[in-house]
Amino acid sequence: MATIPMTNSQSTAGSGPQSQPPITNPAFRTFLSRLTSSIRQRFSQRRPWYELIDRTAMARPDNLTDAYSRIRRNFSYFKVNYITLLALVLAFSLLSHPFSLLVLLGLLAAWLFLYLFRPSDQPLVIFGRTFSDRETLGILVVLTVFIVFLTSIGSLLISAILIGVAIVCIHGAFRVPEDLFLDDQDPANSGFLSFLGNAASSASIAAAPAVASRV
Repeated sequence: MATIPMTNSQSTAGSGPQSQPPITNPAFRTFLSRLTSSIRQRFSQRRPWYELIDRTAMARPDNLTDAYSRIRRNFSYFKVNYITLLALVLAFSLLSHPFSLLVLLGLLAAWLFLYLFRPSDQPLVIFGRTFSDRETLGILVVLTVFIVFLTSIGSLLISAILIGVAIVCIHGAFRVPEDLFLDDQDPANSGFLSFLGNAASSASIAAAPAVASRV
């Protein structure tokens, strides 16, 4: 009896959709592209660093009210530079504690590749057990709370942030802002929370398609 050879399309028809590595996921690449573009756009708005370290513009504030006013005005003008300083302090603190850095990177990778950008048609299977999206989210939340709040990593992050904020406040209090002029697009009341809110909204918009697929 003659046999009929199977074509490539017939042989692969029953094998189902081919899985792809999470890093090649189009949603993940779109997220990275938008996040990188947002960071570059924000960083391009930084002020010249020589204005930040101008020693001739340093003077002791008259009182706490004067210091607070200077901090607000200086942050409105140097907000990108100040955020960069905070990031550098945080990065230096983590680099000086490699284990904490590796744990945080592993936690971030778990959120990205096990939940946010894992293909919805590929269930998470660990040691032969299949986890639903709800179970995966619960495990990641508990793991994040444990690592950030119940280990020394949390105190390391808080200490680094407090040191960075102290540096910003000291500089802002002693930097005389009379020679600084805000651009029209930079209102004087734009502050730290507004800056972080804009950055967070850009990241959330980029990740929205991946999160929506989990709902």
